[in-house]
Amino acid sequence: MQEDWIKTLGKMTYGIYVLTSYHKEAVNGMIASWVSQISYDPLLIMAAVHPNRYSHQLIEKSGCFALHVIDRQQMEFLARFKGPDPKSKFSSVQWARGKTGCPILSECMAYLECNVIARYTPGNHTLFLGEVVGAQSFSDGTPFASLDYKGVYLGEK
Repeated sequence: MQEDWIKTLGKMTYGIYVLTSYHKEAVNGMIASWVSQISYDPLLIMAAVHPNRYSHQLIEKSGCFALHVIDRQQMEFLARFKGPDPKSKFSSVQWARGKTGCPILSECMAYLECNVIARYTPGNHTLFLGEVVGAQSFSDGTPFASLDYKGVYLGEK
């Protein structure tokens, strides 16, 4: 049975985003795919983050996060946010603090900046429900999706 659901979940498609967070002077970015708009009025976004991720700690402390839409041609840029070292993720990357204090990346198609209004832990990931307080679209293109990436994250970590 488990093999069937793993194969089935592996066929689902997701957007691939860079989620940034901060607390005081600490900043981090991670690749996030379990993301969804859940309301238009008010504009609400949900992002699922595993509790063992450094970003989880920063979001818990600051109460905010930013999601960046990345162009499908930016595989190398996206890859820098895969590792555990926050300093290497942001070296040679242009960014500025947004309204909430979260890092806003210059090399993205668009971003949404969110204040966390609720947290849910229905399973092994925390669902951060964020109200959008800032957004900007910089360029057109084709957003990065799981079809462009090496497999789908199924949450086993």
